[in-house]
Amino acid sequence: MDRFRGYIAGLGTSSGTRLVVGHWLQSPLGAFTDVMVEDDAGVRTLLAPSDAVARYVGGTYRFDRTVVSPVDAALSPEFLRVAAGPLRLEARLGPVTLLGRLLEHVPGPLAVAPWWLRLVNPLAGLLVPGVRTAGSAGGGRREFYGVRSLRTLAGVTARWDGSDLGGLRPVQPPVKFGFSSVPAAPQIVAVTTTILP
Repeated sequence: MDRFRGYIAGLGTSSGTRLVVGHWLQSPLGAFTDVMVEDDAGVRTLLAPSDAVARYVGGTYRFDRTVVSPVDAALSPEFLRVAAGPLRLEARLGPVTLLGRLLEHVPGPLAVAPWWLRLVNPLAGLLVPGVRTAGSAGGGRREFYGVRSLRTLAGVTARWDGSDLGGLRPVQPPVKFGFSSVPAAPQIVAVTTTILP
């Protein structure tokens, strides 16, 4: 069983580019940040800080290309900042949502238990369309998302190869990296991701 504990931020931009940032504090690969990018043409790019991360994440999700380069990231109560290959990103964090406050009251061991996440998977899709808490990962593995809290994103500044990606927008259309998209509303979640063989 592999567990990744940290944060996932999902957001869209007015250029049509959608971004998913995984900021992992603990994982089998150590602490790291990776970025999944889908442009307006549907081209999916992984920005990974090492070959090991590129192999693991690339074996779990689907990408059209991978860029291995240093990924510098910092998360504070106010901002998420990422510099990775061609990407420069600064997202301003908003308040914890009502759903986020409710999730904070779920006991920790229960919130990340695969059996619980299988059980609540249908409800998750009803509460947040396009989102699932249990599904298939690459290589025949199973993946589970245990969300512990949720905050909105209030604004973004993002550039790709020096070009402005535009203002903050919903994640529309949904991203197609794996079995679940991130929520359409731009947000950052505290999450434990579990991957089983």
